[in-house]
This record gives sequence, structure tokens and C-alpha cells, in this order.
Amino acid sequence: MKIFRTTVILLILLAIGVFAAQWLANEPGRDLGRVFVQFGGYDWETDVPRALLTLLLVASATWLAWKLITLPFRAWHRYRRKQARARLIEGLDSLHAGHWTRAEKLLERAAEDHEVGAIARVAAVRAADARADGAAAQRHLVALQERSATAHALLVADRALAASMPLEALTALDASDAQPLPPRGLALRAEALAALGRSGEAYGLLGAIKQQQALPTDRVTTLESRLAAQSVREAGDANVLAERWETLPKPLRNEPAVVAAYAERAAAMRWDDAAVRSLESAIDTRWDESLVRLYGDLPVAKADSRRASAQRWLQAHPASPALLVTLAKLSRQQGQWPQAQEFLHRALAQGASAEAWEELGDGFAAAGDDGAAQRCYANALRVRRGQAAVELPGRDMRQKIFDEAVSEERDEHGMPRLRG
Repeated sequence: MKIFRTTVILLILLAIGVFAAQWLANEPGRDLGRVFVQFGGYDWETDVPRALLTLLLVASATWLAWKLITLPFRAWHRYRRKQARARLIEGLDSLHAGHWTRAEKLLERAAEDHEVGAIARVAAVRAADARADGAAAQRHLVALQERSATAHALLVADRALAASMPLEALTALDASDAQPLPPRGLALRAEALAALGRSGEAYGLLGAIKQQQALPTDRVTTLESRLAAQSVREAGDANVLAERWETLPKPLRNEPAVVAAYAERAAAMRWDDAAVRSLESAIDTRWDESLVRLYGDLPVAKADSRRASAQRWLQAHPASPALLVTLAKLSRQQGQWPQAQEFLHRALAQGASAEAWEELGDGFAAAGDDGAAQRCYANALRVRRGQAAVELPGRDMRQKIFDEAVSEERDEHGMPRLRG
């Protein structure tokens, strides 16, 4: 079809030249300029239009001759390119179907074509990995590096991260000939940095990842929260911790995982006020059982003020097992074991986990009641195994009636309700 179109164009140009020559022949008196050519002992004289027309005809004839001479070579090249694409399609289909050996052979042959060679080598590596043939995979990787340094870096990084070798992944991605990294490269680099404990640097890549839409929105949100928490946890001193915390967006400073990481790191640095304030602010903004549990476990002083805040929360969340256990821990820190015991029984009536039984066992052990402590520890083990706990002996009728009332009372939504 292409040759036919070219031939038609040439015939049209030739017809235009013939008509132009006839027109010139019919206008003998018109002075259109003269052209003199001397070559090889021959002299040639004509006017400018005839010279231009002759030059056009010679150029067209030369171009047509060149097309005819190179036609077999171009046809052969198109045939090879078409075959390479057919092998690539068939190889990818075989790879998807799990025919690893067949897919690898087809893809290796398809890689002979320059245009599809890189993607064919990538798929061939996948096929070799599926066959657990490390030597073949390495051979394809070497060939891929010659074709596309960027594709090679992405594939090496992806395989290295899957094998828990983040340093090798980062080295491949930071290679100069692989720059600039495409969107997937940025996401892989962030994962490698995070795995190497350099979450602060990884967090700095989130802007480019969002701009280039390297990941879906929900995955970016999850990654942002994880990197923020990890970067806070990796802070080496109080100044770095404060700087990283203050530069976080406000919504992240209320994320449970991020707040927990900051509070634990601040408490470890003996920055008690900051740790307590961050938890209180996050809990007041959005109730979270895990943060309430951490509020009681935090290794800081200020038991009086923490208990006052917990008592305030109890008015709005009287049926929270985590809050009741937290109140029990704070009461025991203040030396008020009877009140702590009541809070723990209320928590157990609300379906508290093995943590409540362990805290109850710790309290009995501290009070010198080893038998009751052992029974509580045994119940904690039973609960973790999914078994029913055994009732503690010695609970008077009033306490049992209270526990049953607590466990049976429900609000208008069918949820347990307990008045503080």
C-alpha cells in the first residue's frame, strides 16, 4: 500500500512537470533566466524553470530507485519486527499461564528486536525466577543492563527488596545511568530507605511519589503513616525528634501509629510532658483503644494527672476495656490496689483481653496472694488460647451481681454500657 501511494505521488509530480514544460515551450519570448552547466567536456544551457524541473525529476527518479533497491531489506526488517512482537505477545501469555520454560524461550528470542528487547528481558527474568534458575536470570539481567539501565535498576531493586536486601536495591536505584528514576523507582527507593532505617529520607520522597502518582491514594496514605511513625521512632536525639514531629501535617499527628511512636520515643528520652500531651491530644481528638492502652503503659511519672484525665474519659467511654485496665494500672501505681482490682473486674465484665488477667495477677502477686495470682496468670493463658477463663473464688455476692449487671447492660445501639 505504501509503494502504491508513492508511485501515485510520483506520477502526479511527473504530470505536473510535463504540463509545466509545455507551458514553458509555448512562452518563447519570456525571459526566465539562463543556467549554464559544464561537466566532463559537455556544455548544457537552459532556462531556470527547465533546470529546476530537470533537477526535480532527477531527484525523484533517484529517490524511487533507492526505494526499489532497499525494498527487500525494509520488508525483511518489518517481518523481523512483526515476528518479535508476536513472540513477545505469546511469551507474555505463556508467562501469565505459568509455562515458564516456553515463555522464557519466546521472550529471549523476542529480545533480539531493539524496540521490545527491554520489556522482553524483564519478562524473561520473571520466567527464570519462577523456575528458580538463578544463572538464567542473571544472564538476562546482564543483557537487560545493556539495553536499558533504568529497567535493569528497577528489576534488580524489586528482586532485592523481595529477598530482604534493601542495600542492594538502593545501590541499583542510585546508579547514575538509571537517573532520573521513573515513578515506580521512587516508590522502590522509599521502601529501600525505610528498610535501611532511613525513614526520614524516605518520607522526603512522598511529595514526588504523590505528584507522579506512583502509588494509589490509599497506599500512599498508608505509606505516609508508616514512614512518619518510623522516622519519629528513629530520631536519635530530642532535637531531631521535635523537628520531625513539628514538621508532620496535623492529621498525621493524630494518627494512632504515629502518636504511639512519638510518645514511646519521647518517654524513652525522659520527655514525659511531651509524651503525655501527645497522647491526650490524640485521644481527645479521636478515641482509640490502642492509644488508651499505651497511656496506661507509658513508663512516665505523673500518675495523678494521668488518672484524672482517664477518669474524665470514663464519663464518655464507661464500657471501654482498655480505659478500665489503664485506670487499674494507674490506681496500682498510686498504691490503691482495691480500686485497681475493681477496675479490672469491670474490664473483664466488658470483655477485656488477657492483659486484664495479667494485670490482676501482677496485683495479687504484689499483694502477696500467690494463689490468686497463679489463677489469674492461668486465665490469661487460657484467654490467649481462645479458651474460657475460670472464675476466681472468693468474690462475694454483691460483686458478682455487679459484674453480671455490667455485662448485661446495653445502650440503645446494643453495645455494653457502664456508668463511671
